[in-house]
Amino acid sequence: MADPAASATLIDGKAFAAGLVERVAAASARLEQEHGVRPGLAVIIVGEDPASQIYVRNKGETTARAGLRSETHRLAGATTQADLLALVQRLNGDPGIHGILVQLPLPQQIDASAVLGAIDPDKDVDGFHVVNAGRLAVGLPRLVPCTPLGATMLLKATLGDLSGRHAVIVGRSNIVGKPMAQLLLAENCTVTVAHSRSRDLRALCRIADILIAAVGRPEMIRGDWIKPGATVIDVGINRVPSADPVKAAAGGTRVVGDVAFAEVSKVAGAITPVPGGVGPMTIACLLANTYAAACRVAGVSPEHLDA
Repeated sequence: MADPAASATLIDGKAFAAGLVERVAAASARLEQEHGVRPGLAVIIVGEDPASQIYVRNKGETTARAGLRSETHRLAGATTQADLLALVQRLNGDPGIHGILVQLPLPQQIDASAVLGAIDPDKDVDGFHVVNAGRLAVGLPRLVPCTPLGATMLLKATLGDLSGRHAVIVGRSNIVGKPMAQLLLAENCTVTVAHSRSRDLRALCRIADILIAAVGRPEMIRGDWIKPGATVIDVGINRVPSADPVKAAAGGTRVVGDVAFAEVSKVAGAITPVPGGVGPMTIACLLANTYAAACRVAGVSPEHLDA
């Protein structure tokens, strides 16, 4: 991917994700052939949220393409918390299922924290369970949230050894910011976590060799916030009015990241686009986590899946 108007190298997450899915497929086929274990993923969706429906369909198609066992459980929007928990417990006990994912958001009558906490941590392929968060914090074997895992893979593929680099993460969520910090610490980066209460956020960003934007505010990070040559990973996915006034007037939208791409790409050394950057890595890493969970059941170490 090359953009003549940009000086930064574009980090092609879509191409990397496609390669990762191929590597998961090959490794999973060997696991089944040599150990009789076929990785299995169960996805649960409650209600009819359109974006969730599309996302779940894409997950199912990618899982099947990789040769993994795939189950999708579609529940009515009126499903009770007790019924959902019963399904989670049944899947916890199913030896053919190695990964369980509950698609968020859930309807108001269901406590998402209670449901996510009911998933067996060894089948928690989203990496959200507090047990996996604790394992990550102390460096034990664990399942890692897919988005920061994918971002780390892209960084290593782009930069190689990350040791000694100063990484600034803008955002401190449990899903991205905090696990991202733990992963980069494990790669021997110096890590700063910035957030809405940080003083002089621009100055903090300006010292970053690696900048992770995960704040959920469209195009907040501007070109003059970037250290020349820095690597920028834009995790944001924000829907804003179309740049075409006619389309915008008709309700048309476009997707942008947390980074002002046109400005930042003239300063950074490398950058992920939105879409096509970190997003495609999320499903690919979900499959990688499912494969890793199946390896644990088989009593073998997962194969190395980085490029």
